[in-house]
Parts: sequence; C-alpha cells; structure tokens
Amino acid sequence: MRRLVRRPPLFVLAALAVLAGAGIAAAFAPWLVPGATAQDLMTGIIGPGPGHPLGTDDLGRDVLQLLIAGARTAVPGALTVAVGSMVIGNLLGLAAGYLGGWVDALTMRWADLMFSLPALLVAIVVAGVLGGGYVLAIAVLVVLFAPTDTRAVRGAVLEQRHRPYVEAALLKNLSSWRIMTRHIWPNVAPVTLASAFVNFAYALVSLSSLSFLGLGVPAGSPDWGRTLADNRTQLIANPWAVIAPGLAIMATAAALNVVGDWLHERVDRRGRAR
Repeated sequence: MRRLVRRPPLFVLAALAVLAGAGIAAAFAPWLVPGATAQDLMTGIIGPGPGHPLGTDDLGRDVLQLLIAGARTAVPGALTVAVGSMVIGNLLGLAAGYLGGWVDALTMRWADLMFSLPALLVAIVVAGVLGGGYVLAIAVLVVLFAPTDTRAVRGAVLEQRHRPYVEAALLKNLSSWRIMTRHIWPNVAPVTLASAFVNFAYALVSLSSLSFLGLGVPAGSPDWGRTLADNRTQLIANPWAVIAPGLAIMATAAALNVVGDWLHERVDRRGRAR
C-alpha cells in the first residue's frame, strides 16, 4: 500500500519561506541590491513611498536594500557559529560519552565552566578588550556555544553505548573512532540537528547584538544589528528604518526554532519506527 506523505503544517511552511528568503538574500545580495550602501544626502531620511517601500535612513540609503544586503553578514556568520560549535561539540561529546574516564571528566568540567559563563556578556568583554571585529565575534561564539552540543551529544551517546549493535562492533575489533563515527553518531544525529538549529538562532541574535553595540561588523556596513543601531534615533522620522531590521532578526530566529523542532520530531520519529 502506498504511504501518504504528510505535508508540513502551515506554520512550518511559513518558517521555511522566511528561511528561504533570508538564504536567498544572503547568497545573492550583491546582485539583488548592488548599490545598497550608496548614500544620497540630498534625499535624507524619508518615510515609505514610491521607489522606497521602507523609506530611507538619514544618509539617504534605501532601508529595504540595506535589509537585503544585511543578510549577507547576519546569516552566514550565525551559520558559521552553528556549524563550528556542532563540529566541536560532536567530537567532544562522542569522545566523552564513549571513552569515559578522564576524557569524560575533563570534557564535562570544561563544559560546566563554559555553561557558568554568560555567553553574550563574555563575548562583549572579549570583543571589547581585543578591539571587536566580525571574525573575532564569530570565533568567541563558536567556543561558547560548543558546550551545548557537547552535553547533548554526550547524553545521547551514553544511552547508545551499551546497545547490542555497539557490542557487535566491539566483537569485530573495530576501532573506537569507527564505532563512534560510523555506528553511534548516526543514531544521535537528531539531537545534533535540533541543537544546531537552536545555536543558529541564538548566534543570529548574539551577532546582531554585538553589531548593535559596535563590536561586530564595522560602522556603515549593511548588517541587521548595525542597521538597527544606526537608525535607532530615527524612530520618529521613519519607524521602518528601526522596525524592519528588528523584525528580520526576530522572524529568522523564530523560523529557525520552528523548523529545527519540526525536523527533530520527524527524524526522531522515523528512527523509532525502524
């Protein structure tokens, strides 16, 4: 009998549409809005109207174009943090959960130390002391977010390490690395997937916060957090210059959480059905 393919709920489709829009903007911004940072001081700040759907800022730059161009730093930076922390967290979590002993103890003490620190505050302090910068902000967040993946993967590995398929692999004298990566990791992938989407959302908000404080992208760069900071004094003259980047950050972060939860449920349900 042919199985029916269930369509995603409407709110998941809406979240996917938001992520698709952000991804397209991040990938094709240089071609979609090549003159996003061009200034027109004669125009100055105006409200929404013909030619400028979201108005302009005090430098005469089109807000909609800045919003599209801003995805080029906001989205890839957060994705780098999510992928980097996922790789580190998976390696450490697999090793801690499977090998145990001093490896587990040392890894978990490091994770506990990182969890005891407020991630965004530490990133602000480090970026402030070292002079800030987009690359530095990403590197700091990768280190601070990795413990989340480490702890989640370690817990899942501890649940899997005594399963019959692991014991069978041991009887075949397979190496620990092969057992961890080829046999155990595919079974803990749903945990990894959910954690990666959560980190993606948190990284997006954190990087935008650092840019808002002047510790991320340079001044004048098209970035959602930076655009929000540059236009916060223009709330009366053109509210959309402030509302639009804020909505972009919130909508993308919320969409990431929705899609992450949905994918985790589907992968986890399929794994239980096998």
